[in-house]
Amino acid sequence: MNRELLEKPFDPKFIKQRKGNFGNVLDYLETHTVIQRLNDAFEGNWNFEVMEYQQMGSEVVVLGKLTADGVVKMQFGNSKVTNNSKTGEVISIGDDLKAAISDCIKKASTLFGIGLHLYAEASEREDMSQMSGNKGDNIITKEQLAQIKALRTQLKWTPEQVQEQAQRLFSTTDIPALNSTMGNALIAYLQAQNDGGGEY
Repeated sequence: MNRELLEKPFDPKFIKQRKGNFGNVLDYLETHTVIQRLNDAFEGNWNFEVMEYQQMGSEVVVLGKLTADGVVKMQFGNSKVTNNSKTGEVISIGDDLKAAISDCIKKASTLFGIGLHLYAEASEREDMSQMSGNKGDNIITKEQLAQIKALRTQLKWTPEQVQEQAQRLFSTTDIPALNSTMGNALIAYLQAQNDGGGEY
């Protein structure tokens, strides 16, 4: 495994920007750029597999497994469901799932170190924002925590079992410290287990 190449910061020309929640501007990498880095670092010897997928309200959520050099990383990806602005009908779940899979590949790749510097820089900006008094509200909500607890009860899981899944997915057992996106992803995972599968 070529960690030096995996964790190498990207040239600014490959870093794109988009508007995020709460008016923030987010840096991101396009999927083909991440795939090229995976190909270069593992000489094409890697595999991505969709483990589960589910539609949750206005978004689709994918749980994917990225395997490379004998190491497995799992992560969630999500995308908004695209609706016709006039009729409200869903335009193409297939395209929405493709977008969620692309998001999943990129997120799983960060667990190998790809583009991790972008998250570090974003975290530094968030810390500076909090120091200036703007704490934002992108933290897991009480409603999400209640839903996680309700699903745990339905599954007859112990709190430790839920924490094990959080550790596997997000590298932390501190569920109240998750952000709202992670909270939604964990809820989607638990709902899929409760339904006996990941399909909608």
